[in-house]
This record gives sequence, C-alpha cells and structure tokens, in this order.
Amino acid sequence: MMGFLKILFSNCKQTHRIASKKTLSQFHSSSITLVGFSSTRLLSLKEQSSLFDENDDDTNDFQVMGFPGGKVPITSQMKFISESSEKRLPCYRVLDDDGYPLPGTIFEEVSKELAIKMYSSMVTLQTMDTIFYEAQRQGRLSFYLTTAGEEAINIASAAALSSDDFVLPQYREVGVILWRGYPLEQVANQLFGNKFDYGKGRQMPCHHGSNELNYLTVSSPIATQIPQAVGVAYSLKMEKKEACAVTYFGDGSTSEGDFHAALNFAAVLDAPVVFICRNNGWAISTPINQQFRSDGIASKGQAYGVRSIRVDGNDALATYSAIRAARKMAIKEQRPILVEAMTYRVAHHSTSDDSTKYRPVEEIEHWKTAKSPISKFRKYIQRNGWWNDENESELRRDIRKQVLEAIQAAEKVEKPSLTDLFTDVYDKMPLNLQDQEKSVKDAVKRSPKEYPSDVPI
Repeated sequence: MMGFLKILFSNCKQTHRIASKKTLSQFHSSSITLVGFSSTRLLSLKEQSSLFDENDDDTNDFQVMGFPGGKVPITSQMKFISESSEKRLPCYRVLDDDGYPLPGTIFEEVSKELAIKMYSSMVTLQTMDTIFYEAQRQGRLSFYLTTAGEEAINIASAAALSSDDFVLPQYREVGVILWRGYPLEQVANQLFGNKFDYGKGRQMPCHHGSNELNYLTVSSPIATQIPQAVGVAYSLKMEKKEACAVTYFGDGSTSEGDFHAALNFAAVLDAPVVFICRNNGWAISTPINQQFRSDGIASKGQAYGVRSIRVDGNDALATYSAIRAARKMAIKEQRPILVEAMTYRVAHHSTSDDSTKYRPVEEIEHWKTAKSPISKFRKYIQRNGWWNDENESELRRDIRKQVLEAIQAAEKVEKPSLTDLFTDVYDKMPLNLQDQEKSVKDAVKRSPKEYPSDVPI
C-alpha cells in the first residue's frame, strides 16, 4: 500500500492539482487507471512531506479523512503502532524509603492531625489483620485475607475522599470503611457472621458493606464492581451531585472483560468515577508478566480515553495527593480517572493460599521490611516531630486491646435466625419459599444434633 501511494503521488501530482475540486472517492477512482503508466521512482522524504503542505489549499482535502468521532490524519507511510513504548510510564512518588520528600516534588500538604490519624489508621489495619489472621489459624474464623503491604493505599485514598463519594471495593479495602467510621466491633461481627452482622451471616468473611457509609457490599466474583461503579457515577452525574464513585480492584481484575467494558463505558459517558487499581504484582499465584504484556495498568487508560496516573502505592503522601487530584478532576470536569497504585502484597493472598510456593521468601521479606508503607510514613511524621516511640507503644497496645475485645464479644453472639435465610428477597414471601422454610425447620426439629445450637430457629 505504501509503494502504491508513492507511485500514485509521484506520477499524478499534476492530475491531483487538476482534480483538486473532486471528492476523495472520485479522485481515487480516476487515478487508479494511471498507475500502470507511471515509473517506479520513490519520492524523497522532503518530496513526500511537500505533498501534505498545510499551506497548500489544493491538498488540504487529502490531509485528513472525515470520520465519525473526528478527523483522522492521512499518511503515505505504512507505520504500525508500537506494541509498547520504549520508556515505561513514570511512577509518582513523594517520599523516599527513609521518609524524606524528594527534591522538587509537588504534593498535598497534610496537617499534623491528619497525618497522625492516617498513621494510626494504618497501624490499626496492620494490628487487626495480624490478630484476625491468627484467629482464623486457630479455627475461630472460616476465612480471612489481609491488606499487609497495602495499608497506605487503603488509608491514604480513603482520607482523600469525601463521605459523599460512593465506594465500590474489592475484598482488600477494609481500611477504607474503617476510615469512614465502621467500628472494629462491626468488622468482627461480619467475620463471625453473627446476628449483628449487617449481612445477616449470608456473605463470607471480609465482605463488608454499609449503606450509611456509602460503601457498597463486597461481592466475591472478580471485577463485577468495576462497571457497577460507572453506573453509580453516571447516576451521580444525572443528579448533579458534588460527588464521585470510587472503585478498587487488583491487577488480576484487569484481565476480566468487566474492566475493559467499564473503562469504555465511563469514557463515553464522561462518568465521574475514579478507578483505583492495586497493582501488587500477583493475582494470587499469577505474576503480572503472565497477565499482560502492556506497561502495567495506567497505559491501558489512554486506549479508552481515560486520564491516568501511576503512583507509588507504598507512599501515603503520594497516594493521598494523587487521589485528591483525581477526585477533584472527576467531579469538576465530569470525567473518569484511572490510578495505578504500585505496591506489593507481602502476605499470602488469603488464608487459603501459601505464597511461598510461587515466590521467594527473600522477595517477600524485602518488601515487608525495606519497602513498608507504614515504616516510611512513620519516619516522615517522626521527623516532623509529630510522633515518638512512646506514642507508638501506646497506640499499638490500645489497638491490640480493642481488637481482642471485639473478637471476644463477637464470637459470643448467636447467629442470625434461620428465618433470615428466606427474607429480604421478596417484599412478600412467595409460597415456594414458605414451603422451603417450613421444610428446613422441620428437618432441624427432627435432628437437632445435626445443626448448630447457636442458630435460632
């Protein structure tokens, strides 16, 4: 095709000028007959560029192609888009590993009060994860997964949002709902599935939710929340709310079709939604180099027309600053924003996983110690004179006591009534469900020892 165009323009320049008033299709149909009579001399780059001189009114018609959605430039060169850029997208960072701000960095200043609250919340999340994980190993919980290594993404992003924003999480964002006022007692109630659990024991552990806190309940299937977030954002747009939707997901979720549909959906509708991807290097046991060949996640945004940024997810100040800016743009400009937070999952994927089977222990330890987001932020606030060792000891002691008390209280509470298995689906329970409820209760009465004694009939 490139050779065809070169031959065509080198021998038909005069014809081109005579036919400048013709339409593009007319010119193409009339010029094809001239190809057989042309020589095969190739134009130099200078000669080729002269054919597309913007100041030449006679050739303006052939410099762009009219097409729905906007004009497309025309070129005589056959050039494929590269599969990847020679340079990787940079990662926005504020603090180095020792907690010092990088020279010339631009970020949102945080007050002493906010910084201490952010740090305390990260420590709370870390302490809570340790104790609940141990409780599962003791057989007191059926399942658990931690946010170890990703505490900064949880807390810093939550701090950057408004309580009016709707959050559609995955299963590793318990820190976000904690920041919004979800008590430790309720975390424990949900994990034990007792009668105080908002979900009435119907969901598996770590699937929190609260209508009051605008935090939609976690759903287990991967990536389902991403297109749902776009729908929520579009409803906020129609109602002209000063708020946005925020959805969290892991790098593995970007391999699902829901992710791609959501980005396209959001871009076309100009939905005020912030997509936050926790790129923690692993989708359970699958490393990112086996998930995609692109340069991470942020590079995918441009393909769908979504403004994007890559940020150091282990840097609380960088994450806070990036999400604050993303939220502001999403609401003010009514547009979607994609944030790729680079981090590392230092714990197993869940209590059902053993990550030492697929990655070296030395790698885990390196990220756990040298790259800890909590340690980095502590160095920052301690250097500012806002924190000391005494504060640290007191905080960790108090948080541990609160978590242990929450566990002890929650596991003593009876389970939701058996009747709750059949409620909240229909406004008026249909006959078939009434029959099923009666059948189950009769079975329990016949063989009471076969059923848990702490589940009221």
